[in-house]
Parts: sequence; C-alpha cells; structure tokens
Amino acid sequence: MPIRKNVFISHHHLDDAYVDRLSGMLSRAGHDIRNSSIRAKPANQRRLADGLVKEGTIKRLLRMKIRWASTVIVIIGANTHSRPWVNWEIEMANRLNKRIVGVYAGGTEAEIPEAFERYGDALVSWRSDSLVNAIEGVDSPFQNPDGSMRDQVHAMATVRC
Repeated sequence: MPIRKNVFISHHHLDDAYVDRLSGMLSRAGHDIRNSSIRAKPANQRRLADGLVKEGTIKRLLRMKIRWASTVIVIIGANTHSRPWVNWEIEMANRLNKRIVGVYAGGTEAEIPEAFERYGDALVSWRSDSLVNAIEGVDSPFQNPDGSMRDQVHAMATVRC
C-alpha cells in the first residue's frame, strides 16, 4: 500500500511540468502524494498578473493550503530564487513549523531562494531516494544537483536547556 503524504509544492509557475514529474517520481517510489499547491489555469494566471485578485485573498488561500500539508517541497528552478511568492510560502511554512525540503528542478544547478537559505531543512538532488528520505525526515542532507554533499544553506540552530 502506498504511503500517503500531504504536501505543498512551492514552485515558479513556469516550472509546473516539474510538479507533475515530481509527483510521478514519488508515486513510483511508493508514495501517494496529495499536493495542495496552486497551479493557476491560464485565465486565472492573467487575472493574477493583472492584479484582479487581492493579495490578502491569495495569502489566506496559501496559508490554508500550507497548514494542511505536513511538508513543503520547494522545486528550485532557474528563476525560483526571484519569485516573491515562493519566498513568502517558505516563510509561512517556517512560521507554521512545517518541514521544508528543496529539490533541484531536473537536477540542474540553480540559485537558492533567500527564504530557503534561512529556513530549509534539506536540499536534495532530483532522485527519488534522496527526496523520499528528506520528506520522511530520515535524512536531512544538503546536496548539489549531482547528489554530492554541499555545505548547509544555513547554520542549524542550537538549543539550550
């Protein structure tokens, strides 16, 4: 029986195809992914671009969808780092105490979003085993797109009792 996971996949809308590829990859690895992220149809994308949807409405909807998820997966593509909504979603995930896992889109090098630099829990290559372990919290590696290890994107906080 597949392992069901409720996730929110944060991504730049031009990377929508990677959302489908990621879901398929995780499905083949035995996970039933229930993704609550927003993927605007072209007509709705135009309404968003034209400013016809209030920012507060978008934030409320995103907050509800992130709250529902156990993990936020950030697909890191060529332009993800420059997307204000991606940074906002990562910051909200942090405020809601969600696990935040980054994955390089298609395994290619890309700049890391500023909020992920501060709050990311794991950053992995485009490989199902790495991604599954990061989502499950079994492993929290910080990898390069080729799967080799890299420095953490931020220093881990220390806790004192």
